Amino acid sequence: MATPASRKPGLLLPALLTIAGVIVLCMLGAWQLERMGEKHAYLDRLQREAAGTPAPMPPSADWAKLDAAALDLTHVVAKGSYIDDRIAGVRTTIAAGPPGSRQLSGFGRWIFQAFRLEDGGIILVNRGFVPEGRLGQISPASGPDTIKGFLRAPESRNSFTPQDLPALREFYTRDPAAIAASLGQPPAPFYLEAAREGDGMTPPAGVDVRELIARIPDNHLQYALTWFGLALTLLGVFAAFAWQVRKGTDSAAKPSS
Repeated sequence: MATPASRKPGLLLPALLTIAGVIVLCMLGAWQLERMGEKHAYLDRLQREAAGTPAPMPPSADWAKLDAAALDLTHVVAKGSYIDDRIAGVRTTIAAGPPGSRQLSGFGRWIFQAFRLEDGGIILVNRGFVPEGRLGQISPASGPDTIKGFLRAPESRNSFTPQDLPALREFYTRDPAAIAASLGQPPAPFYLEAAREGDGMTPPAGVDVRELIARIPDNHLQYALTWFGLALTLLGVFAAFAWQVRKGTDSAAKPSS
């Protein structure tokens, strides 16, 4: 009869836990691959829209029924007139472009202004980036205009985002409802980001959609490989454990000389 000290751990429970862990890890990896396919389809749509003819702005009467997140980065054209009494700024920092590129960068602000559409709806337009040292050059735009750009969903805050200063019309997130309130305008579920025109060196410099798309994270393949790698590691750990148990069992079974 084996004494308690000579008993070896069984393999059934570790095997069951290993199988469960591998299944969960593989499911997570497969989910990341599925998300990768969805992300690539989304990026392909953005590329096609950016290269194509912009769609008309959704009628303002329908805005309350629209999903701002689903419309994010939709290429549109807006016709109307600027409401030229006030502007608001959203603090930001733009990284310098790659060698040989020309773009405004550094610490500055996105310039927001209200725009009245032909159907009477009012939407905020992010006219573009202005370096902090050149803010004095910027005044409200005025008169009728046709703006090509991209609908954007509100930007979310996190625990590190400073508090906005609506009395100064100074913000730290692109939140169209809060910015519109500071400008005395009704809220809209999204805002319009004006597309870059010219060489991008004259403030306010609108956004280059190619840069926007390039900055959208696409890390799903790396995440999938990580989960699959963890599954293989778990199998390897179990195999090493089982080998040690088997080796100990075989040693215990050998008769002493």
